[in-house]
Amino acid sequence: MYARFGRGLRRFLRSPLTLQEAKILVRRRMAERESNFLRLVQRGIFGYPRSPYLPLLRQAHCEMGDLDRMVRTKGLEATLTVLRKAGVYVTFEEFKGRAPIVRKELVFPVKDRDFDNPFLRQYYHSESGGTTGTGTRISTDLDHLAAQSANMMLTHDAHDVLGFPTAVWFGVLPDGGGLNTILRCIHFGQVPEKWFSPALGRNFQPSLRNRVANQGIIRMVRWFGIAMPYPEPVGPEEAVRISRWAAEKLKKNPSCLIITLVSNALRICLGAKKEGIDLTGLTLWGGGEPPTPAKVREMTSVGARWIPGYWITEMGPVGMGCSRPNDVNDLHLFRDLLVIIPDGPGETQEPDRVFYFTTLLPSVPKILLNVESDDRGILETRSCGCPLEQYGYTQHLRAIHSPRKLTGEGVTLVGSDLAIILEEILPGRFGGNPSDYQLVEEEEDGGLTRVRLLISPKVPITDDREVIEFFLDKVKRTSTAADMAQAIWREAKTLQIQRAEPLLTPRGKLMPLYVKRKKTGSLPS
Repeated sequence: MYARFGRGLRRFLRSPLTLQEAKILVRRRMAERESNFLRLVQRGIFGYPRSPYLPLLRQAHCEMGDLDRMVRTKGLEATLTVLRKAGVYVTFEEFKGRAPIVRKELVFPVKDRDFDNPFLRQYYHSESGGTTGTGTRISTDLDHLAAQSANMMLTHDAHDVLGFPTAVWFGVLPDGGGLNTILRCIHFGQVPEKWFSPALGRNFQPSLRNRVANQGIIRMVRWFGIAMPYPEPVGPEEAVRISRWAAEKLKKNPSCLIITLVSNALRICLGAKKEGIDLTGLTLWGGGEPPTPAKVREMTSVGARWIPGYWITEMGPVGMGCSRPNDVNDLHLFRDLLVIIPDGPGETQEPDRVFYFTTLLPSVPKILLNVESDDRGILETRSCGCPLEQYGYTQHLRAIHSPRKLTGEGVTLVGSDLAIILEEILPGRFGGNPSDYQLVEEEEDGGLTRVRLLISPKVPITDDREVIEFFLDKVKRTSTAADMAQAIWREAKTLQIQRAEPLLTPRGKLMPLYVKRKKTGSLPS
């Protein structure tokens, strides 16, 4: 696998993408959306007997010829809507391999790897973040990074950050965020000068295989003559070091770019404010959690600018920020890479519509056909005047959130395994019952996201630190990705204990995970 990767890497690095080539590529993919979809389905589903989508399509009496005719006559989005109504879809839990697929009399078990693209050749492994049970292993193909590079380059150009000094603040493998971002940037000639990485040495050590892969890929890239940076440890409480780096770059350049998670971007600006550093000219770009108005106000208060991004590990970039946004998380959907079908009729301003994703390119890590995301939001078509609109990116995503997960410091906690810890393991260790424990996410006045572990006053807890350590240790044991997650939470001191009765939803339900959302606002002045 790594021999193939090495050969592919040389080709990947040999011919950097130009801006004109990126424009041509995206426009061609937009014109070929339907044919790209049909080719992927023909090869990756009907041409792959083990595909989990085949039983669903056959139960719906849909063969390749039927699908071809529907797409040619009804269009791609209408065809996917018809398929979803006929039972050709996959729920979030099914896609993660946590539940069997059940459609009427059809019942069959699935694993997350059943959705892997079987035709990848030049890839390396990473793992999806959060604590969603056993971490989803992702094969990132160089062809897929090259395909995404065009979208990233056009976004850089639309926001006037193309060609300026760049840094990233992401982890190392098994977290693929840093490596993916840097390789994409290298492919269109914007080699990051710095790779800042969370300082997790005390709480997390990558496996030997991941350490070898990290070092090996960097050395291969450098051997081919490109000065790819080595990771430089910087913990959440050391963010001011990155603020100083940006300030130094802005002395000699009108602009610079840092790509990172929302909370990391906020910490860079809070560190600058504390030391009186002016970051006018800095652009912060990233995702990982909702960029609330409070967070963005703190960023802009030191002169920085914010660009939101939306990635899903199994697919790559879903959309990037509009340069003329309606709110702080207004993104253009990359319609040449994927299709989103919301549940219910048509587009709407209702923010709790479920998204169903379908991938279009043959290089995707996992093949998705009407796969439900755990994210919700607004999908709308409108003209905004942003440069990205000229490429056909007329669909916008806004108000993206999830009712089933908490986020803090870019770390995601999803309910499945957390419910077991909250409802079984904690009561078994400290007493009480399943309704006495709850995780609550809340944004502080300064914009930082904190997660509180609510424990009923009826439970006789004497040492809060003991509970925190016990909880994080249980999270650590669920997967490698969860181990990374708890390490970041330890460094950032994200988790706090509060003695209070768990909160009820507006409908009176008691959920193990609860998000206290502030009212959304418009763009900061």
